[in-house]
Amino acid sequence: MRDSGTHSQDPPGEQVMKKIKGVPLRFPAAGGNGAIAAEKPAAASHVMALDRALVRHLLNMLDDPPINVILWNGEEQIGSQSAPVARVWIRDRKAFFKVLTRPDLHFGDLYSAGRIAVEGSLVQLMEIINRASKNSATIGIVKKYLAHPLNRSRTSAQGSSRDNIHHHYDLSNNFYKLWLDKEMQYTCAYFPDPDMTLEAAQLAKMDHVCHKLQLKSGDTVVEAGCGWGGLARHMARHYGVKVKAYNISHEQIVHARERAKTEGLADRIEYIEDDYRNVAGKYDAFVSVGMLEHVGLAHYGELGEVIHRSLTDVGRGLIHTIGRNRPGFMNPWTEKRIFPGAHPPSLREMMDIFEPREFSVLDVENLRLHYAKTLEHWLERYEQHVDQVSSMFDQDFVRAWRLYLSGSIAAFTTSSLQLFQVTFARPLDNSVPWNREHLYTDRG
Repeated sequence: MRDSGTHSQDPPGEQVMKKIKGVPLRFPAAGGNGAIAAEKPAAASHVMALDRALVRHLLNMLDDPPINVILWNGEEQIGSQSAPVARVWIRDRKAFFKVLTRPDLHFGDLYSAGRIAVEGSLVQLMEIINRASKNSATIGIVKKYLAHPLNRSRTSAQGSSRDNIHHHYDLSNNFYKLWLDKEMQYTCAYFPDPDMTLEAAQLAKMDHVCHKLQLKSGDTVVEAGCGWGGLARHMARHYGVKVKAYNISHEQIVHARERAKTEGLADRIEYIEDDYRNVAGKYDAFVSVGMLEHVGLAHYGELGEVIHRSLTDVGRGLIHTIGRNRPGFMNPWTEKRIFPGAHPPSLREMMDIFEPREFSVLDVENLRLHYAKTLEHWLERYEQHVDQVSSMFDQDFVRAWRLYLSGSIAAFTTSSLQLFQVTFARPLDNSVPWNREHLYTDRG
């Protein structure tokens, strides 16, 4: 998802999606290298009247969208338009009935396995599904599955947190290098100008965070969940601070230490391979970018206590996290297959971090469309390297991550997910800024 290179007057949400929607995506068929449209369906069981009726009922539940469904015998059920945004190929009858029983989980599994395939815009398909699930009372009944114990997020106790992080972040540094920016920022970028490159927007994000924290030379900073260490290096290099950065991903810590040593920053940054709950010392600033999603609601009190004991009397803090407008569970497929243990909180849920210690919330910013734009860049780069990804893993993995990135774009453009940056301080700190001028001046 790169910059669109356009200066159109479309609404912001349309600008965000313009490029990726403007180029039809023809994805490889399962087990082959050709476009799916060129492959004839495999011989399969007969399509019955019940099958057709269920497809029509499904399309009606989705508000009769511009989607065609192609059944296992090649028969095509037409949606609301002759030129659909996507054609969904269901390759066998068992896959069809499986996805009907648990669409929120089985669609992803079946797509990854190649038993369901999509020709056209996968992003637009996921947007249609997201919007329909919000607006349709019929589809709303599916949400009962999200409350089932089998679909709830995995625990984030220290031992399981390490397992969850390893599942996602320790796949391979080389895998992430294929499609992230040069600083390996795997969190939402910040686009003051929508036409910025991904690299420029990630640098702008790090400056935006540093300005919100009012960092100055000589400050000490503790970072909880540092990824590949890019923010810590940026703070040390450009703001003259000393940083202790905690992370439980071994692969990321190794990369971060090597980069700091190579760039002459090892004397200003200490990367610690340990859980955030073991943070020790006093600091002028606490920062966490992209970690809260993995903490788990049951541990917000622990995180608040860590921040409380870590900050000086005039310390500042910032938490940057994927969130939701109201409490709810992560999409079951994403939580089980991609991000185990993940829980994007609502702002009310986040207050369990701040209220018990009377932290004053100073600023809340929602960068939802910035994350959609970031994901556009990631998906475009990912698609440019699918051959390398396939050689590292397999075609099931390629499809799973295509769906994950595409579905994430759709989640942000349809407001299923938000991106919150929350800045806070001690309750008696009267040195807090009078306005937001410091966020937008002397940016460097």
